[in-house]
Amino acid sequence: MGKYQFDQVVSRAGTSALKWDTKRLFKQEDLIPLWVADMDFPAPPEVIAAVNARAQHGIYGYSGRRQAYYDALIGWLKRRHQWEVQQEWIQFAPGVVPGLGLLVLSLTQPGDGVVIQPPVYPPFYEVVRDQGREVMENELVLQDGRYEMNLDDLEQKFAAGAKMMILCSPHNPVGRVWREEELREVAELCVRYGVILVSDEIHADLIYRGHRHTPVASLSDEIAHQTITCISTGKTFNLAGLTTASVIIPHAEYRRAYQKTQQALHLFVENCFGPLAAEAAYTYGEAWLEELMDYIEENLAFLERTLASEMPDVKVIKPEGTYLAWLDFREWQMSTAELKKWMYQEAKVALNVGATFGKPGEGFLRINLACPRSILGEGLSRMIQARPR
Repeated sequence: MGKYQFDQVVSRAGTSALKWDTKRLFKQEDLIPLWVADMDFPAPPEVIAAVNARAQHGIYGYSGRRQAYYDALIGWLKRRHQWEVQQEWIQFAPGVVPGLGLLVLSLTQPGDGVVIQPPVYPPFYEVVRDQGREVMENELVLQDGRYEMNLDDLEQKFAAGAKMMILCSPHNPVGRVWREEELREVAELCVRYGVILVSDEIHADLIYRGHRHTPVASLSDEIAHQTITCISTGKTFNLAGLTTASVIIPHAEYRRAYQKTQQALHLFVENCFGPLAAEAAYTYGEAWLEELMDYIEENLAFLERTLASEMPDVKVIKPEGTYLAWLDFREWQMSTAELKKWMYQEAKVALNVGATFGKPGEGFLRINLACPRSILGEGLSRMIQARPR
């Protein structure tokens, strides 16, 4: 028995929790929600205490980041990832996705090509297309149950004039924790072709045993100069609703461009709780995180055992990081519409539909493992009972 009670079911009723509002999103109230990347666990006690203490003050005016926030973040990155970051590099964003949008708007022009690697987090498409830029797809390749990068195709995209690449590291939804040599090859191509490398590392702290996350910008000074890194406590400590993230920009010219766009849109004032919560998480959250990852690994093992025994025609693409798992339903030979009908109407569960991650995601579903095992077990039981015979 650990210090933290991850098995405890905490009702989220009445909290406006998007994850659990299945009636509004899926037109049904009786679904087990195993979809959006949002944990059903309370944040570390020290984070809750910091937020409560600030709430008790009673005045919630304009706020900024105090020095202790920067010290906590810089210390975390050095301690956990052996990456030394200068304070002036750290810029505010309301979240990683808004940060990506600001970077696309700041550092590319309408019509420019931006490379992404599907199947990938759906907002990667949106932050490119919504700014009038062109999505260039460098599809990942599934080989023997593991996804790899197609570097030859990536270089062709760069040679064709891509201006930016948005990398997902660790990768959502396929769960790859890219090895240092893989990241180095990608980064060196970016340097060679002058492509700005934007690395979404929001899942960087959610790593399974036997794997290690490497911040791309830590590989060399030259690579750091070409790389912009987006991070947040949102996934690691379940603080997404506090809307605070950091965009780390070593290149002074890129940083000025980002700040100019941020100023033009007046997106530079934080809420008064987010920085304090992040500061507490980075300062006191390591023991909680270690126990969390033990629990999620046990949930993953439970998922693998259950599907291998009861639904062997559904394959788990074993993740190396994140609290998400990518499930291969292609043997069922169902269309996306048929998979949705099966999920919502027959199995009564809500998972993410693979097709929303790009065409290579068709026939897959993404499941969220960051919940008490009883909830995961109930969802799996429903899926097994509804399995086509």
